[in-house]
Amino acid sequence: MSSAKPSKSAPGIATPLLAWYDRHARALPWRISPSARMHGVVADPYRVWLSEIMLQQTTVQAVKPYFAFFVDRWPSVENLAAADTEDVMKAWAGLGYYSRARNLKKCADVVAAEHGGRFPDSEEGLLALPGIGPYTAAAIAAIAFDRPAAVVDGNIERVFTRLYEIATPLPSAKTEIRAVVGEATPTERPGDFAQALMDLGATICTPKRPTCALCPINELCRARRSGRQEEFPVKPAKKEKPIRLGAAFVAERDDGAVLLVKRPDKGLLGGMTGVPTTNWSVRADGEIGAKSAPFAAEWHKKGVISHVFTHFELRLEVFHAVVTLPPDHDGWWSDGDSLPGEALPTVMKKALSAAFPALFKKGKT
Repeated sequence: MSSAKPSKSAPGIATPLLAWYDRHARALPWRISPSARMHGVVADPYRVWLSEIMLQQTTVQAVKPYFAFFVDRWPSVENLAAADTEDVMKAWAGLGYYSRARNLKKCADVVAAEHGGRFPDSEEGLLALPGIGPYTAAAIAAIAFDRPAAVVDGNIERVFTRLYEIATPLPSAKTEIRAVVGEATPTERPGDFAQALMDLGATICTPKRPTCALCPINELCRARRSGRQEEFPVKPAKKEKPIRLGAAFVAERDDGAVLLVKRPDKGLLGGMTGVPTTNWSVRADGEIGAKSAPFAAEWHKKGVISHVFTHFELRLEVFHAVVTLPPDHDGWWSDGDSLPGEALPTVMKKALSAAFPALFKKGKT
């Protein structure tokens, strides 16, 4: 079946959708509610930008505590620009996709130094900033500055592929979806329109069992009329993720401190803190076994941990040793009280937990 585009004469979705949003908008810590907007409250571009960067590949519930911590500690882009990069990485630890944190700091530096602490108010200007791609630029332009930009996230893709039965598989359909979203975006309240679509996809037009009876635009939905809602969006067959192997080494000093290292700035987990590991990568296994340890010690295997990245699954053998004479190795020793506050990504927390099962329990994250 070929994709079906909306007719220029078709009834618009903006009016019923915005009326629904005015009644049912989710209360989110980075959002200006419809009622607040009616009373003249405007969005803070810094908070919009921060939330959009955090929400990439991450759920709303996961982002909320991180967002609250960031805006409390660094309430403005100038504050974030003045922060130490290591402190930013520590605050981000556990949120994943760590290149976002590095680009977050770079972007704050540029906005503070080159734009006087003000974010550009156009998609073009925003796209020139580090870490901001087409989706994020459109979202900030619409939500923070009320520009009629075509905002397309995963929720909006789902809504529009169902609305118009767009049969082109993702990601090939992205250009087509963006075009129809652009046609539907109103010149008045485009930011609220984008957020209404996000809410619709998150709460009603869900991937499984959408509650179509409650949808404010259900009469315009072609997939609902044909009873094929869950067939959209069309996705290509999933490829099996490759498995990569490696080893991690938890060296413990007599006083309980643990050897940590900073990973290279480039690549997966770039700039983050971890225990020494072998050189695994997206494309290649690392060495395995105690023989691949970074220095001689009485290493004991503590098990194998698994962590799924976007493109592959990593399985690390975890070894532990107590060292009487600290080795001459790059890095630093972190004691038990400091360890949970280090910039440790989830995979490294898993490795440490294999050696110290109680370390991150009881809220020590």
